[in-house]
Amino acid sequence: MTSDLVFWAGAVVVLVGGVFDFIAGLGMLRFPNFYVRLHAATIGAIYGAVLPLIGVALMALGTPIPNNAFIAGGCLATALVLFLVAPIGSHLLAYAAHKARAVEWSPVVDQLGEEE
Repeated sequence: MTSDLVFWAGAVVVLVGGVFDFIAGLGMLRFPNFYVRLHAATIGAIYGAVLPLIGVALMALGTPIPNNAFIAGGCLATALVLFLVAPIGSHLLAYAAHKARAVEWSPVVDQLGEEE
């Protein structure tokens, strides 16, 4: 009974991750500039990849397949790495684009801009 509950909880988490991927894809299509699209891509990378990996780990633990703990551990380790690396990469991309003035953008307040 418990393994069925863990399996279906994992399936729900995978489905929620798919919904986040869909929303991030819509954001990539609809958002107006690089910085906001980068935000949508990061949301897709974090929630659209980490949640399904956690769901697959739960689904693996809920099934009687051989080496299910090994599969779950690999999924959780990959999810942890993505959860840490995706925001850092997004921040570095935004910082580099701002410093290189690669994106035409006129913010109201620019904390990173040079003082004039």
